[in-house]
Amino acid sequence: MPLLEVRGLTKVFGRLVALSGVDLIVGENEFRGLIGPNGSGKSTLLKCVAGAEMATEGTIRFGGRDVTIDTPTRRARAGISLKFQMTSVLPALTVYDNVLLAMQARSPIPRLIFSRTRGPLHERIMHTLEQFRLAQHSTKQAAVLSHGQQQWLEIAMALACKPRLLLLDEPTAGMSLEERRITGEIKRHCSLVIVEHDLDFIRNICDILTVLDQGKVIDSGTVRYIQSSRKVQEVYLIRV
Repeated sequence: MPLLEVRGLTKVFGRLVALSGVDLIVGENEFRGLIGPNGSGKSTLLKCVAGAEMATEGTIRFGGRDVTIDTPTRRARAGISLKFQMTSVLPALTVYDNVLLAMQARSPIPRLIFSRTRGPLHERIMHTLEQFRLAQHSTKQAAVLSHGQQQWLEIAMALACKPRLLLLDEPTAGMSLEERRITGEIKRHCSLVIVEHDLDFIRNICDILTVLDQGKVIDSGTVRYIQSSRKVQEVYLIRV
């Protein structure tokens, strides 16, 4: 049984058809890349899966359960985590507290009121920061981090609640070459669907690529297959 199964997904904004009959299947521990020209519907697809946008038509199943009309909160509790293209860290808080708040998101209110979560979460927080090379910045305000480090922090926050599926929208945008290299070294934590324009980066970490154009799936397959796909070549020659 696939972890994520999207069937016939359509999203319409007024007269604009952003997605048209999209099918997407993602397995457990799979890294899936979404590529395609600007405006092809990649970010909209991630938002529909996470519940940030509601599908006009089609179905979304996660872990064998229909989540098509579930709220973003219910989907997050089921194990779907989304990192948007723009960073949304809390700049006035420390790096440590940003991750703490993300981990506390699923804690019962009484435990939060009586501050019973900070201590037990300390080791997890520091381990997470170490994985993203942020431990030495734990007491700094998030605002002083570089753009790339803020991207790492937000990915760390997205992984804080141990999701089964992480959705990343252009995580390396604005990063230096070295920051992109380090990002690519991040070990697999869960299944991943990633939108990325850096083709060198995405082909190094993804198992399968799906190509979108004008809201439709053009082709899907291994990196080697997509590189030789005539359909994909036509899209990039004509549209990019």
